[in-house]
Amino acid sequence: MNSQILTGVVAALGLMANFALVGAASAQDGHAAHAAEHGHHHADFESNRMHVRVDGEAGPGVRDIILIPGLSSSPEVWQGTVDHLGSGWRVHRIHIQGFAGAPVQGNAEGPVAAPVAEEIARYISEQGLDKPVVVGHSMGGTIGVMLAARHPDAVGKLMVVDMVPFMGAMFGGPGATAESVAPVAEQIYQGMAASAPAEYQARGAASITGMINTESKRAGPLEDGATSDQQVSSRAFRELILTDLRPELARITAPTEVLYVKFNDARMTNEITDMIYQASFAGLPGVALKRIDDSAHFIFLDQPEAFHARLDAFLAE
Repeated sequence: MNSQILTGVVAALGLMANFALVGAASAQDGHAAHAAEHGHHHADFESNRMHVRVDGEAGPGVRDIILIPGLSSSPEVWQGTVDHLGSGWRVHRIHIQGFAGAPVQGNAEGPVAAPVAEEIARYISEQGLDKPVVVGHSMGGTIGVMLAARHPDAVGKLMVVDMVPFMGAMFGGPGATAESVAPVAEQIYQGMAASAPAEYQARGAASITGMINTESKRAGPLEDGATSDQQVSSRAFRELILTDLRPELARITAPTEVLYVKFNDARMTNEITDMIYQASFAGLPGVALKRIDDSAHFIFLDQPEAFHARLDAFLAE
């Protein structure tokens, strides 16, 4: 990509600010009674950063897959995918403390995504998982990239769902760095963290319309936004803006596929969106980039058939 096109692509990232901000208060689960209904259990794993729901049992021919939800989201966001996978898979769904009704615990201060990535690496090791598939949506995609780059031997395959490796580029011009966007990241964090709860929840509820096109799929996210901790979500969002994983992409050895949608901005086109993702993941040789049309941010809710078809093909490769 020549420098003129790259400059235009990076500048276009500025149009994505609204897309990024609407993720600040979305959520997906927090229902303790859900386990018995769906037959899953919590893994025997001690952590103050996260806990893990497990669907299915280990056995001959059974493969392991880890599903990581996004900012303020919960394991329930993946229920359709769990149902689709069915037998032959043992599914490990991450629930981050402080999100969607889970007690804050170790996420009471400091970063969230990076410590959770380390805990997932420990989980894989202590549970004896053999190169599981890892699928992460939004912030979960960031965590998945961290995991695959910093623990390349732990991950068998990686699927990133609608996330770029440096979200901070959305808040700066060409050549933006974590350092250059730090002031705006702090401003956004202070605004989120200090907002009155009612205002914070109202903004979160309004954002769901832009993140999920399918009206019938919004009830869970709206309910669970109210049960996520405002401070944990605010700090996690600041961390996402400041995290630049582009220099780490080359460390990833697992086959990687990125699914994405056209950005929710009238000025954006499919072609600009494609260029943004191509530029963003240029440091990862062999990455497969697949745009899913007619969907908002939660691809697996808006376009479950298209999402599951891509997931099935990726798992079969």
